[in-house]
Amino acid sequence: MHIPDGYLSPASCAALYAGAAPFWYTALRRVERLMHSRTVPLLSVFAAFSFIVMMFNLPLPGGTTGHAVGVAVAAIVLGPWASILAISIALVIQALFFGDGGITAIGANCFNMAIVGSLAAYGVYRVAAGRAPLGSRRRVIAAACAGYCSINLSALFAAVELGLQPLLFHDASGAPLYAPYPLRIAIPAMMIGHLTIAGMAELVVSAGVVAYLQRAEPSLLAGTAPAAEIAPAAPSWRATRPLWIALAALMILTPLGILAAGSAWGEWAPEEFVSAASRRQIAAASGHLAPPAVAPAGLRRMAAFWTAPMPRYAPPFLKSAALGYALSAMAGTGLIILAFLLAQWVSGRRPG
Repeated sequence: MHIPDGYLSPASCAALYAGAAPFWYTALRRVERLMHSRTVPLLSVFAAFSFIVMMFNLPLPGGTTGHAVGVAVAAIVLGPWASILAISIALVIQALFFGDGGITAIGANCFNMAIVGSLAAYGVYRVAAGRAPLGSRRRVIAAACAGYCSINLSALFAAVELGLQPLLFHDASGAPLYAPYPLRIAIPAMMIGHLTIAGMAELVVSAGVVAYLQRAEPSLLAGTAPAAEIAPAAPSWRATRPLWIALAALMILTPLGILAAGSAWGEWAPEEFVSAASRRQIAAASGHLAPPAVAPAGLRRMAAFWTAPMPRYAPPFLKSAALGYALSAMAGTGLIILAFLLAQWVSGRRPG
């Protein structure tokens, strides 16, 4: 679901930046007043959780890969607006430093995963959970439904954006300039894997984290529970230590995320269009419709727009892929913490 540079036209990228901007603005305004409180540790830990979870690639039907997002957990604990901000920060850091998602496509990726995902997860959770007690099984089921629905809706938005490109942007001969596959290929290719494997992964992650919080720290679930029997929590860094310890354990396990072979659908590098083996994989995942003989012209032109310092979570100074992947997880988490501390500092210096 991380759309790279070159798969969306500049006009599409601009439109999705514009579409995301009002949500970012509202999220910043709503969360800004919390920057003076002890909410920054929660924003940081759930943004980092999303960052880490997205590093665990899973094999999907057709030889592609996918991953959970962790957006439902963020929306359930933080609320939709803080979740939009937290997931957006994680996605921006992924794009800037690790090349996971394009710079030109940050608006699209944030719109699909952070905005659509957060709002969908929050809405489904609130409706499904109702006024059930914080410790009830109904809230675990509601979290599972929220996770499953949110990731699939995000995937559908991404599939539509990619599938519209050949229709709207092509050369005089009709050859696509950006993403090469139309809606009739893009939607099934994206959705089959998410409705099955990736969606189930998000379901399990969402339900599992909520079940854990019910036992360990139920106050974290009170913020999105009307008439909760306990007050919502805004823990300090020390109070969130158990969450950071669990996150550290996930960081150690991140090398498992590179065991899944293949690329995510719609995230192929330009050189994969001319490799015989890669072309077979692309066709197999795309309704057995062969890709263009070479990468589309616009894709080739925009693909080199940005070179990340640690592309594909592989620091160039390390030969071990597993060690590099784990180090990237630690570096990404550190960058997320720094981003929120900087935001807190800037907010604290503003008058009023």
